[in-house]
Amino acid sequence: MKKELRQLIHHAFGKLSAESVLDGEWVSEPVIERTRDTRHGDFATNIAMVLAKRAGLRPRILAEKLVDALPESALVEKVEIAGPGFINFSISRSAYFALVPTILDTGYLFGRSDIGEGRRVQVEFVSANPTGPLHVGHGRGAAYGAVVADLLSAVGYDVHREYYVNDAGRQMDILATSVWLRYLELCDQEIHFPENGYRGDYIWDIAATLHREHHNAYAHTGDEVFVGLPEDEDQGGDKEQHIDALIGRCKQLLGDNRYRFVFELALNVILDDIRDDLEHFGVVYEEWFSERSLTETGAVNRALERLRDLDHIYEREGALWFRSTRFGDEKDRVVMRDNGQHTYFASDIAYHMDKLERGFDWVIDVWGADHHGYIPRVKAALQAMGEESTKLDVLLVQFANLYRGGEKVQMSTRSGSFVTLRELRKEVGKDAARFFYVMRKCEQHLDFDLDLAKSQSNDNPVYYIQYAHARVCSVLAQATDRGISVDPSPGITNLDLLTESQEFSLMKSMSRYQDVVEASALDREPHQLCHYLRELANDFHAYYNAYQFLVEDALLRDARIKLILAVRQVLRNGLNLLGVSAPERM
Repeated sequence: MKKELRQLIHHAFGKLSAESVLDGEWVSEPVIERTRDTRHGDFATNIAMVLAKRAGLRPRILAEKLVDALPESALVEKVEIAGPGFINFSISRSAYFALVPTILDTGYLFGRSDIGEGRRVQVEFVSANPTGPLHVGHGRGAAYGAVVADLLSAVGYDVHREYYVNDAGRQMDILATSVWLRYLELCDQEIHFPENGYRGDYIWDIAATLHREHHNAYAHTGDEVFVGLPEDEDQGGDKEQHIDALIGRCKQLLGDNRYRFVFELALNVILDDIRDDLEHFGVVYEEWFSERSLTETGAVNRALERLRDLDHIYEREGALWFRSTRFGDEKDRVVMRDNGQHTYFASDIAYHMDKLERGFDWVIDVWGADHHGYIPRVKAALQAMGEESTKLDVLLVQFANLYRGGEKVQMSTRSGSFVTLRELRKEVGKDAARFFYVMRKCEQHLDFDLDLAKSQSNDNPVYYIQYAHARVCSVLAQATDRGISVDPSPGITNLDLLTESQEFSLMKSMSRYQDVVEASALDREPHQLCHYLRELANDFHAYYNAYQFLVEDALLRDARIKLILAVRQVLRNGLNLLGVSAPERM
């Protein structure tokens, strides 16, 4: 309806321009908002106040001229001027009636739009290090990123979903070394497992695969492994020095080819598990981008050379530094250490350069909230390379705390004592997990109540919404059992029989759906859609409890059936955008 109201205002603007009241150029598109109080109509615009100075008129005088210039429209029942110059529109009942057949005819496309105009946007999310299974913290980023991507697609953007695979660097070496040490234990070797090695059961599983398929081919004695190494933390030493020395010893004893085999085995097993886990969670990517490819293709060196040519790189104490303070960062950043190794930041610069070189108009990164300090340096790198930092949006997702029986579930990733996303999905189901993850703003902490998510009660928001959908389906099933036809009549036939306040509330609620989808997409706030669906479900349940639908009056029955079919379609469309099913039975 906002689109149609803008067209009416454009017509009035054109008429006043022809009369030289206005100069014929918009400052911006008219802003039209829904009123908070229906006594002031359904929609309001402040366009008269925006244009008054240019027109040389008081806002109320210009508002009167605009109202007089509005064309006749079946959409609008009444137009009033309020306050200093607001123009309030009251929508006609016939316009709300016309919405019902529009929803039924449009089906799953209802609520979608083309405001994105096909602009290419990349959404990169999850991108967890492949050093273990996804846990519940990753799950929130997965649900949020997936819904944001689907919402942007629904409003006309060409969306590319991407997972950045951190398959290089120290953490991956710690993973490979952890697997090899567990393998040595299976070969009956006595080893000291490092304090900061990966300890989860999944490490044993990968080690068992290596042992089952290759027996003792990769074995060395514990003495060979540990002789001459710095002591670990529990031995009175430094755990970081110990693990780094242990990684070096692992590479030395195995040699390049055999070490690479252990490394790739660990990486591929975990990455396959992550991919399978996400697919079962309803998250599918167009691309899994390898961090190692940035080095192998020379992208990191090209990015640093580009910055060096622009005088944004300097050398100090044998290391290379990026002058990020020139672009608002709090300090300059190392991009190559004095040992010749690139930093993670150097790879990130190359990766974001690659994103923009692939032609994306807009890049969205979904990161954990603990990465907030990383944003200025990445934006600084883009600016240094001559790109607009506004092309990058970084959305921060707070961690999710699990509660069971009122008690917080304690978790530690390194020790392996964490709840995996797979375990969460099996306990509460995909639908509840997806919905609960996105029903709060991403930057807010989320307390995930497992008991509530599993409950079949009105307090469980996803159950409450799905139950509304199922109730419509149950009405249709009852009609079939009683031999009553529920094929709706065409167009707005009989809808004028819908005179109850609950019926009008439902039509008004459904008229908001497209606005909510657009706002949820452009604001990157899926929780707006969650709240809307809860409100629509509440309106429907109130209607369901107050009235019969399969009444004797065939014409009224037809009107009510059309109305609840429209409600079912909107609920289904909204749930689909959240990655949640719309069951026919509960």
